[in-house]
Amino acid sequence: MRTGYWKKRKTALLAALCTLSLLAVAGYGYVAGFRLDEQRLADSASRASDLSFVRVGVSESRGRVLAVLTSTAMIGASGKKAGFELTELSRAYYVFVANGFEVDIASPLGGKPPMRLDDELVAADYAFLNDAQAIAKLDRSLTLAQVDASRYAAVYFVGGKGAMFDFPGNREIQRIVAAVHANGGVVGAVCHGPAALLEVRLGNGRRLIDGRRMTGFSNDEELFLLKDARRLFPFLLQDRIADRGARYVEGPIYLDNTVVDGRLVTGQNPWSTWSVAEAMVAALGHVPVSRERTSEEVGVRLLNVYYREGRAAADRAKAQAAQADRRILLMHALVAAMQYRWRDAFHIQRLARP
Repeated sequence: MRTGYWKKRKTALLAALCTLSLLAVAGYGYVAGFRLDEQRLADSASRASDLSFVRVGVSESRGRVLAVLTSTAMIGASGKKAGFELTELSRAYYVFVANGFEVDIASPLGGKPPMRLDDELVAADYAFLNDAQAIAKLDRSLTLAQVDASRYAAVYFVGGKGAMFDFPGNREIQRIVAAVHANGGVVGAVCHGPAALLEVRLGNGRRLIDGRRMTGFSNDEELFLLKDARRLFPFLLQDRIADRGARYVEGPIYLDNTVVDGRLVTGQNPWSTWSVAEAMVAALGHVPVSRERTSEEVGVRLLNVYYREGRAAADRAKAQAAQADRRILLMHALVAAMQYRWRDAFHIQRLARP
């Protein structure tokens, strides 16, 4: 009996190993089918002069834009990193520069703000890291108290989780935003950046965002990444925006969603950065310099078509568009699967096929 038992266990073990081997082979074949190695990553040696939209940009000076970053490095005592997101600064920085604006950088404490780097950077991000002048501005950021708001045509609040701690209720931020807005300037913010605008009041005593259409990092996006976000943050941004009287506009999770309400421009997440900066340029009265979309942007636009118009429209858009970043499509397929949206996961991974 003992010999028969071990014989059966051995047979079951071999069957399990064979099954796992077949699944591994099938999984490898499945992933290999997306031919991700064909898609080149951005050159880490990229410089501003390599960005075609910067090279052909506006030569005249159109004024100055103030970019404001958080000084908060950690999420409370949790040990989790906060800081600002490089991609939300670098991409907007070069849009402003290409369109004739000088960019200054400020933060609540001044000096070198804590930076967070995304896993996948594009040429503009590397260009910023390789730009001695830009890095000097970053490393020696102005304190908010030093800022003369009358010098700026626009103020732009960069996101990053640290913004949830030192932007809300900051008196210097309130002073700067109110002054820029009163002078006819544009106020912009992306991702967690709109936390800066929650308590800003205008000359008439009303909140800047009262009754305005705007967006910011959504509850779904926050809680997907941090299940305990309600405990870690003083509030969730979407909830507080609505509490302060604004009309929150929510787009699909982790996709470009930029909302323009007069001279107030807000973006939902990091993938809104390009469109927020270009919408700010437009709100300042200029046609933004033409720019070739990154493959990441093409992928995001394709996903927006899928969610707004359906699978057939997305298939048509894919056939007509430049090559989309397959990695971002697969990432969204994974997000959909993790949220048990199996149908979306299936269709989105199909969009990632060459």
